[in-house]
Amino acid sequence: MSPPAARSSSDNGATRRWFGSVGRGTELVFDHAGSIGVLMWTVLLSVARLRFPLREFFRQIYVMGVESLPIVFVTGALAGIVTSQQGGYQMTGAIPAYFLGSLVAQTVVLEMGPVLTAIVLVGRVGARITAELGTMKVSEQIDAYHSLGRDPVVLLGSPRILAGLVVMPVLVGFADIIGILAGMVAARIDAGLGFESFLYGARLFWHSWDLFYSFTKAVVFGLAIPLISVHMGFRTQGGAEGVGRTTTDAVMFMTLTILILDAMFPPLLLN
Repeated sequence: MSPPAARSSSDNGATRRWFGSVGRGTELVFDHAGSIGVLMWTVLLSVARLRFPLREFFRQIYVMGVESLPIVFVTGALAGIVTSQQGGYQMTGAIPAYFLGSLVAQTVVLEMGPVLTAIVLVGRVGARITAELGTMKVSEQIDAYHSLGRDPVVLLGSPRILAGLVVMPVLVGFADIIGILAGMVAARIDAGLGFESFLYGARLFWHSWDLFYSFTKAVVFGLAIPLISVHMGFRTQGGAEGVGRTTTDAVMFMTLTILILDAMFPPLLLN
């Protein structure tokens, strides 16, 4: 084969591999989207018919909400402290110091509180749900539910997804409050800004819409995290190795989803 012909054959092979890779990626995206849509529809039906187990729902609220409070308090406080310290450093100059209160309150409520709380729940709750359901899947416990005529989505998926929807706004509310209080203390220590001046600055540019924006993010993130983790758990295959691989994929899937959803909020709700 002449050199030009060999180069042309190599280019055609690379083109076919590229289109094949794009096709497989597209098929995988539609496969996930379809499965998540079916899962969501099944959950909605179980909620409308009140068929999900209430005891498991309240247990998940305790596991996701109450047991997550310590780490949410820590991340919320650190977010407020770091925002206050960096804001104080940047505002050394012509900008009045009380603007630091507005900067901390807006940053914590609009961004740091919801997003950091969601990232914490991805690692603490989402990974646990995927590993738990994945282990049940590879050990054929999920198949046992089917053989008994019980729907595992209703029994295992619905309580977790509903609990995520309930606890996430509460956790974000705590993170917002703790973050602002920690930022106020840090501003007093680092920038010498008094509490009254900090609160004056926080109220100066405050909008009630900001709180609605923060809780809307919380509801959306609270739905996305358990929905994806349940979906990935039910798709687990391949024994213990498969559980580990699927849990890692689920964490990446949830983290990317949170960041993409977060990027969509400003053009949708802040313009």
